[in-house]
Parts: sequence; structure tokens; C-alpha cells
Amino acid sequence: MTPAAAPRMRPLPIAEWAEEELELLRGNMARADRYLTGAADAPPVPSILGLFARHPRLSAPWLAFSGTLLDGGTLEPRDRELLILRVGQRTGCRYQWAQHVGMARAAGLEPEQIAALRDGDGAWSDRDRDILLAADQLVDGHTIDDALWERLAARFDERRLLELLFVVGGYVCLAMVLNSVGLEPSNGSDPDAGPAPRPSGPPAE
Repeated sequence: MTPAAAPRMRPLPIAEWAEEELELLRGNMARADRYLTGAADAPPVPSILGLFARHPRLSAPWLAFSGTLLDGGTLEPRDRELLILRVGQRTGCRYQWAQHVGMARAAGLEPEQIAALRDGDGAWSDRDRDILLAADQLVDGHTIDDALWERLAARFDERRLLELLFVVGGYVCLAMVLNSVGLEPSNGSDPDAGPAPRPSGPPAE
């Protein structure tokens, strides 16, 4: 299956938001709050927040969960962004990919590594390969095999292992939503994000 070719559910324009919707979404993720001040000089609201405004009672807790992963997590930011971009590439989620390319660069991923992720190739360190393989196994089979788990457990403590699982699972869930509604990348997305990733099989072990 491929993502929706045209939007099926458009973001709710902020002019149509009720104050209740703003209040529910505020205070859950620090990086989202700057768009939700209601001030005249606030930056344009990203389309994902406009989508969330259509069901704020569901979306507000999701923002809080995502905020914990992005701003309060224990994984190294580079590891987290490597996982998220891999999920975006494997699920073909254009929005997710475009939104996280800049974050991945800021976290330390090189442009050639991001290009390799997009194209499904590249030479990786053993550590990076295990992180990518964890994402692949979770996307494909919904579990991590014993051999990979042992290698990951030698690198990460229990909190980071749990967080790795939640990052992949959370962003697969989000990709399913974004692909199904056909959400387009925001105008403020990284201009160098490149074309939409296409789902592909995992790299050779």
C-alpha cells in the first residue's frame, strides 16, 4: 500500500480553532507551544498541529508523549533521529521525513548519511547498523530478535532500551496517521529534505 496521493483530511485553519482547542493543545510540548500563543506575531502553525486541532482531546496527550521523547528522553538525540528517519523512510511518510531532516542534522547526522537513509543504502558503523536494524525488525515483525537484543543491551541501559521501542512504535503509529490522511509537509519544512522516501526492505545484516 502507498500513502494517500491527495489530502483526505486537511488541517483546521487556526482562525477556526475554538479557545478550548488551543487550551487543550498548549502546555504539552515546549517546541509546539510557540505556535500556540495566540499572539499576532506567533509563527505559522505547522499543518500537523492543525490536524491535531480536529481532535484535541486525543491529540493533547499524544503531544505530551512526543514531547517526552523529543525533549525529555534519555536516548542520545542522534540515535533518536536515526530511528525516526528510518521509520519515515520505511513507512514512506513524507511529512515525518521532511520534519526531521533538520533535527537529524542538528543532532549530528551528516548530509551523506541522511541521503543514504533516504536511498536505503550506505556504510554504517556497527552501532548505527544495530539501531537501524532495530527499527527494521520492529517495523517488519513487531519485535526484536534475541541476537540483536543482546547487542543493544550491551550498548543501552533499560531506560534507553524501552525508549528505543517507544520511539519506533510511536513514530510508526504517527506515520500511519499522516500517510492515511495525506498530510503534506509544512511550508517551513527543511528545504533540503529531498524527495519523499520510498518504503524499502532493511539493509543486509
